[in-house]
Amino acid sequence: MAHRNVDLARRESRYYITIVAVKRWQRETGSYGARVLQSELLFLCQLRHPHLVSLVGISEDGNEMILVYEYTSRGTLCDHLYGEAYAPLHWKQRLQICIGAARGLHYLHTGAKRAVFHRDIKTPNILLDEECSSKLSDFGFSILGPRSMSKALKRMNTSVAGIYGYIAPEYAMHAELTDRSDVYSFGVVLFQVLFGRKSFDAPQSWHLIQYANESLSQGTIYHAIDPHLKGRIAPECLDKYLEIAFSCVHLTGNERAAMGEVEVTLELALELQDRADAEMQATNPCGEYMYEEVLFSAFPRKFTGLDIPYDPFHFSDSDDNNSTNNS
Repeated sequence: MAHRNVDLARRESRYYITIVAVKRWQRETGSYGARVLQSELLFLCQLRHPHLVSLVGISEDGNEMILVYEYTSRGTLCDHLYGEAYAPLHWKQRLQICIGAARGLHYLHTGAKRAVFHRDIKTPNILLDEECSSKLSDFGFSILGPRSMSKALKRMNTSVAGIYGYIAPEYAMHAELTDRSDVYSFGVVLFQVLFGRKSFDAPQSWHLIQYANESLSQGTIYHAIDPHLKGRIAPECLDKYLEIAFSCVHLTGNERAAMGEVEVTLELALELQDRADAEMQATNPCGEYMYEEVLFSAFPRKFTGLDIPYDPFHFSDSDDNNSTNNS
């Protein structure tokens, strides 16, 4: 594996200093890392979107390759969900981050001449800039989709790449890849954002989707969400958020929402949150307000009938270190 640590560098001129992020590959680390960086270079030279990380430049001198990126000062979404050195994100920030990431992924699937399948959507690969705007990164595992996506879902048979815990069931078991494989991974991210948990917990041997399903069916969804969010989410917003999150992780790929639908539904969830907050502020102009637990009591009845899958294969325990690539 290539040396993928992100270093800071400073580009200086007579007039300004710009902080950038750097990825390095050195020949002694092996050829695999070079292939990953070359793949990332290929895509980032062609893709431009506000919610994709930008490539600033490249340097190569035989024994070393360096890719230079825009610097995202607020780290990764993973840092803010689990990192002790980062302040927890409030609910509207999390929604806005998810909307931005959904826009970036929607662009990959539909905005270029050919669809691009990211294949490595996870919280460490969602970067946050100074304004907390999200940017998708790490395109080393990305591949071009079929030339035509206009009819039914197009499946590609390819080697499996990505992180156990985020990989769609049909992709993990049969190496069948579609744009809905990325959608599944994004659905896992949506549940991580809500629960503040990793995709897989080895000591307890549960996957996050299983945990979400059980919490909902047992009527404990309010207690399952991230403690920092308790009382801060409007029921109608959570209703819409759960609807699209469960749609993303449907066991059957062609039953999952497309990223355009995911984007629009998350925007609606934010609109519902804004509207509910405005109503609460109007009735409590001088103090804080909380959404009480009793308001969520109808959720189990509403969602239990959905086809919510348990992942039928084993996942490893790390969001960062257990990637697989059989190419």
